[in-house]
Amino acid sequence: MTKTKIITLIGALLLGITSAFAQNAHFTNSGVIEYEKSVNMFALLKKQVDQYKDDTWLEQAYDSYRKNQPQFKKLKSTLSFADDKAQFVPVEAEESRMFFSNNAMVNQNNTIFTDYSTGTFINQKSVFEETFLVKDSTRKIKWKITDETRDIAGYTCRRANAIILDSVYVVAFYTERIPTPGGPESFSGLPGMILGVALPHENISWFATKVTESVVDAKALTPPKKGKPTDNKGLLKTLNSAMKDWGNWGQTYWKAFLI
Repeated sequence: MTKTKIITLIGALLLGITSAFAQNAHFTNSGVIEYEKSVNMFALLKKQVDQYKDDTWLEQAYDSYRKNQPQFKKLKSTLSFADDKAQFVPVEAEESRMFFSNNAMVNQNNTIFTDYSTGTFINQKSVFEETFLVKDSTRKIKWKITDETRDIAGYTCRRANAIILDSVYVVAFYTERIPTPGGPESFSGLPGMILGVALPHENISWFATKVTESVVDAKALTPPKKGKPTDNKGLLKTLNSAMKDWGNWGQTYWKAFLI
């Protein structure tokens, strides 16, 4: 057998193996994903304390928190999905009366219905004592896909990076085995489901802890209905007006409500 024939044979065998793998690959088209939001409270609060270095009371409160509370606050949420629709719902946590517990970065503010076929979403968003019903197009994120991979909840995921809100650095991990291009909160737009998101400079992450493949009726994924109607532009105008004199504190809350 000539060298050319050997190379041709090997190429045919590799093509056949790749084709067989593709045919046997299993894709999850509907189900429920459980996410855990993790907030590094020590790092988050230290940034706030450093903004007011002359406030000894705030420093003492922070030291007390470090001595008596866990470093990471954990919150739960679920994402139910069926083909091109998804519904993200926070799991209500026990009410905490600890100092710093009302920080907007720590809380879960969004209940989101997304239709990826139309590129639209409806978000019931809590902003302090008010609830908004935000209807608009999904966020356009310019992802940069890398070669790095990571296993999350039994799925091999590829890493992608992006910048949102002009300065917030995002690291995401998505799997093509779940074709729905969604993810936790408002993160979407990758060629598969996002199972992990980290905002390194904001000290927050969301990672899937469990993926349950099940038949989900897309008709059962219903948009939230309660709240003051607005869109992204209207919400941004409201936040800018309310927090224009808040300084660095305002920037933290501004990011929290827009993520």
